[in-house]
Amino acid sequence: MNRLNHLQHATEDFRRHLTRRWFFQQCGVGMGSLALHALLGGSAQGAAPAAPPNPLAPKRSPQTARAKRVIYLFMAGAPSHLELFDNKPELAKWSGKLPPAELLKGYRAAFINPNATLLGPKFKFARHGQSGVELSEVLPHLATVADDLAVVKSMHTDAFNHAPGQIFMNTGSQQFGRPSFGAWTTYGLGAESSDLPAYVVFSTGSKGTSGGASNWGAGFLPSVYNGVLFRSGSDPVLYLSNPKGVDRVMQRDTLDAIQALNNERLGVVGDPEIATRINSYEMAYRMQSSAPELMDLSRESKETLALYGATPGKTDFAGACLLARRLVERGTRFVQIFHEAWDQHGDLTNGIKANCRNTDQACAALLKDLKARGMLEDTLVIWGGEFGRTPMVQGGNDGRDHHPNCFSMWMAGGGVKPGMTLGESDDFGFNATVDRVHVHDLHATLLHLLGFDHTKLSYRFQGRDFRLTDVRGEVVSKLLA
Repeated sequence: MNRLNHLQHATEDFRRHLTRRWFFQQCGVGMGSLALHALLGGSAQGAAPAAPPNPLAPKRSPQTARAKRVIYLFMAGAPSHLELFDNKPELAKWSGKLPPAELLKGYRAAFINPNATLLGPKFKFARHGQSGVELSEVLPHLATVADDLAVVKSMHTDAFNHAPGQIFMNTGSQQFGRPSFGAWTTYGLGAESSDLPAYVVFSTGSKGTSGGASNWGAGFLPSVYNGVLFRSGSDPVLYLSNPKGVDRVMQRDTLDAIQALNNERLGVVGDPEIATRINSYEMAYRMQSSAPELMDLSRESKETLALYGATPGKTDFAGACLLARRLVERGTRFVQIFHEAWDQHGDLTNGIKANCRNTDQACAALLKDLKARGMLEDTLVIWGGEFGRTPMVQGGNDGRDHHPNCFSMWMAGGGVKPGMTLGESDDFGFNATVDRVHVHDLHATLLHLLGFDHTKLSYRFQGRDFRLTDVRGEVVSKLLA
């Protein structure tokens, strides 16, 4: 009983202590609070809580930027460089023969036996424009803008399967949970529009990306920097439209009440995710007016629609490219189009032809349209996948496996040197040999064009400063205009 009485007395004392602490802390009658109130006078009375800073407010890059915005045409599934950009007459001579033994030393293949026979290129190549950029016959539209391109034929990567390869190409790491290139861009530069997301994503291929939403995620950055996936039609974002019975007045009153509570909580705990929530609610409200107008391609001229091969109401790759131009024109900082269709383990010839029919015209149209509007010079356009394809055959006599040692990409605008080809591979397109460009080098160069030193654009997480390029990467100066 004595112990019980002692416990009851201790509990009562603890409660009184908490009550006094709460009273002095919250009721503002302590000497410090009284003195502060006297100093502030009446200015402290009735002051409205300050609005939280907008995390997507426009920011100036620390260095001179050549590019203000990015359109990234991500060809998920890994296009074959040997059929599109890297002409290999010697490979044609070796078609059907075993590769040289020294070529395969230490090589790791995804699926095939590395001792499979070599497969010659399926298409003819020709040089185009005053620059003489060499392109495949299945890229006739891209050939018309050859002098605007910088083709890199010496890319190489660390990953040889789709999910880690796509994640690596987009985040600089094969591990899930790192911020994407688009997220780093909006983190560093903010947005130029308050009515549309800073970072918009389209998915136009025959399936979704192997790496999923991590390809456009914010990782450990505040989630306000996430990419926003747009769908086709006039309602591009899920749950953007009001449910039946909710008009604009009711919605505005509800949002104001929620925002007041969120602002109050933000002032107490300072959680950036609350600021993200506030921003997303207001963005959704504004997008109810801006998004339908944006998505209505019928507002474009017949000539523009024909240039892209786009059809109003249909968001295929052509429509997405046209929407990308409309988005960056309205202030969206980063647009990424994922076209997951390039994984030709078999039926390579027909697959490449179909993919080029679906993408070639719109890619060229995007460059022409941006250039005609005076936007290409400060809009960085990127085209490429996660890795290349093997010179060895797979799938009978008409397929290629995954290949990390060498692949091709192209860029245009935004401070990239036009009409050039960078790098070389060996006679079989197996290894990048001259002016090799690693994924980290590519990211360092892209950030440089956006006005950032890739070693300094970082974010502290779990006691470490992280960056897009991890712990390596060099700016490829030969790509700079």
